[in-house]
Amino acid sequence: MATITECRGALDRLSDSLSRADGDVRGATALDRTLSCHITDLDTTFTGRLADGRIEVEGTVPGPPPAKAQIRLAMTGDDLVAMVGGELNFAKAWASGRVRLEAGFRDLLKLRSLL
Repeated sequence: MATITECRGALDRLSDSLSRADGDVRGATALDRTLSCHITDLDTTFTGRLADGRIEVEGTVPGPPPAKAQIRLAMTGDDLVAMVGGELNFAKAWASGRVRLEAGFRDLLKLRSLL
């Protein structure tokens, strides 16, 4: 099982990848939205923002997200680490229910290029 430190490292690596993206992916990451990522097996939520093409983690809280972020993710720590490492395809994990993504309709349309 992935640790909180490994999950934080995976989010940092994802942020670095997003910041180097171009084309449609860059457009999708240009949003300025609150973000939460609930790591279900650790019952911990990373909170922050998607801004300027980066994920800015502001902190962690025990349990589910305390407030409804504009973009909400939920998955196990192992799935987060595997996705960022390229071992798990996000679209397949999302379609099978291993990863939950919730956002407003317009944001989902922009984020679809990340899938």
